[in-house]
Amino acid sequence: MNKKQLEAEYKNRIFRATDYIESHIDHAFTLEELSAVAAFSKFHFNRIFKALIGESPFQYIQRIRLEKCATNMLSNPNDSITEIAFKWGFQDMSVFSRSFKNYFGVTASEFKKQKSNIGQAESNMHQTGCSNTGYFCNDKPIQQRRKTMKQNKSIEVQEFPEMTVAYVRNIGPYKGNDELFSTLWGKLCTWAAARDLMQQRDLKFLTVYHDDPNITEENKLRISVCMTVPPDTKTEGEFGKMKIDAGKYVVARFDLGPEDFTEAWDWVYGSWLPTSGYQPDDRSCFEMYPEEPKDGRFIVDICVPVKPM
Repeated sequence: MNKKQLEAEYKNRIFRATDYIESHIDHAFTLEELSAVAAFSKFHFNRIFKALIGESPFQYIQRIRLEKCATNMLSNPNDSITEIAFKWGFQDMSVFSRSFKNYFGVTASEFKKQKSNIGQAESNMHQTGCSNTGYFCNDKPIQQRRKTMKQNKSIEVQEFPEMTVAYVRNIGPYKGNDELFSTLWGKLCTWAAARDLMQQRDLKFLTVYHDDPNITEENKLRISVCMTVPPDTKTEGEFGKMKIDAGKYVVARFDLGPEDFTEAWDWVYGSWLPTSGYQPDDRSCFEMYPEEPKDGRFIVDICVPVKPM
């Protein structure tokens, strides 16, 4: 392998570990377990992980858990703080409370109260067009937001099967960066074409958003551009493989220009969900693209995991 290939292989192994952490987040991890997932010696895994991710494995786990707790408070405010903490892997409430305050600067109860008050204020202001969703913030007047609502072609709750996807991942800012997305999609499609994966039946293309931009620092935001692949597909280098969880998703189809994506997400979270009888579930949300872009327009399915209220 050349230097570039070696660096890509290192990333692939570390991303295997982060995917494992994500899917077992309530688990009590050990260094031996995580290093085995990444196929590195436990004596070197910690240093490699920190060099590539910017945090030690257990700093990373702690941050992801805290951010998921905070997002849970935003999306499902009726859940108790104790319930939220245990769900995301904190077994000691004193450790959770101390860690939460150190990270967010306020106690969990203060954070939840503040966000609840903000959410109520936004609900009161909804008719004037001001909203703040779990994933995107939009302060455009209601007259402009109606444009996105008209672009909504359909919306329904569907039961998705588990999907295996190959991905290329980016960590860092992504909003409005068309060049980044073009590069990621180019890499994935070139890799797939060389392996005859572009001819699959029922092929799907997705972008998975792993983090909440209102909670996670911009330079730590994770996105994965993905395509469905057979479960036994081999990946290597910068190309990883993961599962998209089965379950109920609201699927909102839009006809969008590049500038409209944020408003479409805002409409799903700020207008449809609050009156739907559903609340967001804990799985990752994603975009799915049922058609090729044409004349600068995109047919996009915004897919948000949901469960009954």
